[in-house]
Amino acid sequence: MYGSASTHDIPANAATGLENEDPIKLAEFEARIARGEKIEPNDWMPGLYRKQLTRMIEQHAHSEIIGSLPEGTWITRAPGFRRKMAQMAKVQDEVGHAQLLYSAAETLGKTREQMLSDLINGKSKYSNVFNYPAFTWADSNVISWLIDAGAIVNQMANAKGSYGPYCRALERICAEESFHLKYGHDAVVHLATGTPTQRRMIQEALNRWWPPIMTFFGPSDKMSTHTEILMRWKVKMASNDECRQQFLDMYVPKIWELGLTVPDPKLRKNEDGVWEFTEPDWEDFKRVINGDGPCNKERLAVRRAAEENGAWVRRALLSPKAKYVRPLA
Repeated sequence: MYGSASTHDIPANAATGLENEDPIKLAEFEARIARGEKIEPNDWMPGLYRKQLTRMIEQHAHSEIIGSLPEGTWITRAPGFRRKMAQMAKVQDEVGHAQLLYSAAETLGKTREQMLSDLINGKSKYSNVFNYPAFTWADSNVISWLIDAGAIVNQMANAKGSYGPYCRALERICAEESFHLKYGHDAVVHLATGTPTQRRMIQEALNRWWPPIMTFFGPSDKMSTHTEILMRWKVKMASNDECRQQFLDMYVPKIWELGLTVPDPKLRKNEDGVWEFTEPDWEDFKRVINGDGPCNKERLAVRRAAEENGAWVRRALLSPKAKYVRPLA
């Protein structure tokens, strides 16, 4: 659902790590990518490619797990049995996406246990948008529609990338996300065409979520010093700004069509087809990414509790001496 370019940036001097690579193997590697071939786990790859892919896929997986939490809190409070069942199925899908992504990341050499440990300890990041609260049912609907829409923009591009296991996982994920997006759109339409109270509720939710949505794709390209090598290796298939512009092209008209107002007085499309908008608060973005958002501690506390509560199950499954104990009647 939630893979974002906002969390896997590399330092400006990271390309110097290529100095230690075999130039012949590096040239062959880049030629394969230029030809559109997929890189597989047992193929030779530069250390920097492996490192950045691991971090990118791992953080995508974390975003699926953490991203299910704000929506998960609305399963029991969703209006009506049908909505509850749909919300439950969606959350289950997101956790399944994390499973696919952790498996893809493991092919690069990092264990799932280490990835989850790094998440809980705050070493690994996840998409900044999930550090904000979902106050109402309408907040959950905006997440299901517009956050998922942003994720699909990212993931559809990266599904055409160079690393085979990640691309195959994304193909499955994007197919399921298309249903999630339709579910979210249906829920938003229901509120936007409902009673005055419902319309007010969805507009207020959109107002709350628009600033995080605009940071979802990561800092603007003019602030980035790492995009060139990631795109050359087809780790990223589109820049942050390209993804943001595509999202605005696709979804601002749909928002306006519902009679909703985008809370940005500067938002408009120029004659050249480029959207203008209020520049996001990137300092606030960095603060939230680094652990000081409204819900950072809460999100990690839930994940930490899940790991601790499930530890006995993992020990039992992994122990060679584990025996099946018949439950009491």
